[in-house]
Amino acid sequence: MSLPSPSTAPRDQNGDGNSDGDGVIPFGTTVIHSDRVNLSTPILYSNLRDKTIVITGGASGFGATCFRAWASDGANVIIGDINSTKGTELVAAVRQATGNSHLHFLPLDVTSWASQAAFFKQAAELSPHGGIDCVVANAGIADAKENAAFEEPPDYEHYQHSPSDADGETAPQAPSLKTLDVNLYGLIYTAHLALSYLARNPDSQACNVQTPAAPRDRHLLLVSSIAGLAGLPSQPLYAAAKHGVVGLFRTLRLITPIKHGIRVNMINPYFVDTPILGTLGSLVLAGGGMATIDSVLDATTRLVADQGIIGRALVIGPKTAAEHARIVGLELDAADQAVWDVHADDFEQSDLFTRRIIGVTNLVTRARGWAGVATDIANKASSGFWRALGY
Repeated sequence: MSLPSPSTAPRDQNGDGNSDGDGVIPFGTTVIHSDRVNLSTPILYSNLRDKTIVITGGASGFGATCFRAWASDGANVIIGDINSTKGTELVAAVRQATGNSHLHFLPLDVTSWASQAAFFKQAAELSPHGGIDCVVANAGIADAKENAAFEEPPDYEHYQHSPSDADGETAPQAPSLKTLDVNLYGLIYTAHLALSYLARNPDSQACNVQTPAAPRDRHLLLVSSIAGLAGLPSQPLYAAAKHGVVGLFRTLRLITPIKHGIRVNMINPYFVDTPILGTLGSLVLAGGGMATIDSVLDATTRLVADQGIIGRALVIGPKTAAEHARIVGLELDAADQAVWDVHADDFEQSDLFTRRIIGVTNLVTRARGWAGVATDIANKASSGFWRALGY
């Protein structure tokens, strides 16, 4: 399906819900999405106070940065991480610095369902109001050796013979997929549990684009990467996992606000100098443009604090001036901008296409009725009968 370019395609300018003759069909009013994020407006830091926020992978890097900042803003923050020593020390230090007693560390292995289930249960119990307002699915790794081994496999055509095997050959070993276990499957565990707990957050209301601030929230923030929107040489497993996160976001942003009143957003940072980048990554990117941890924090805080932002994704890159932005066809919201809304025209159009295909299927099914069901079953049974007879 060919989609018009967001930069050239006119929109529904008069707001009547009809296409303006360019083939771009407005998404309609059956979904709950906010408009493109206005990055020039102030961040609602005050709305973080007394919110209970859960962060996976919160003991270091980006997770730890968010923890420190939001704790200072008066949020109740519970972090989980596989590194218990670092997590415990971080919480103790931030408690002392902020005087905020509603900060906690819980051991967490995101690759373990039992560990995640226990983590969420304890987090809700530790919350002053007995619920969770926001879940940041952040835990991730970037294993350079694992990705390199995947790209350069051994010659499996020449197995080492082993007399212990019945067929006389030793089967090749499966590749290590820890990157997928943590970055995709672990995140899916987190998202699944988040949907359950957020939907039942006491005293919370279903998300609404007209409500930028409220005492309680229902917010799932997925942490992807620029590698979720484009290929990443030398990191095929990492890119595959982050593309999976984008796919999850594109689906949940459609259904979750309607079914559970939960707003779902995503961030896609460019390379940032955090431990996940590693020494080699830092050397490769030396002298080039990189995103800063402060820019990532600002983008994430905006999404967490503004409850009117629903179904949006932000890319965080190097700060750029108006001239550079103009050259590549971008429009600045603010001077020296580093954060950009992933203008979701393509999301909206492809989502609408999918809904129409399903709608056509439903209409055909309705028109055929029970007679169509009976006919299909009879045809299947008949073909099976004749195949059994050898025809």
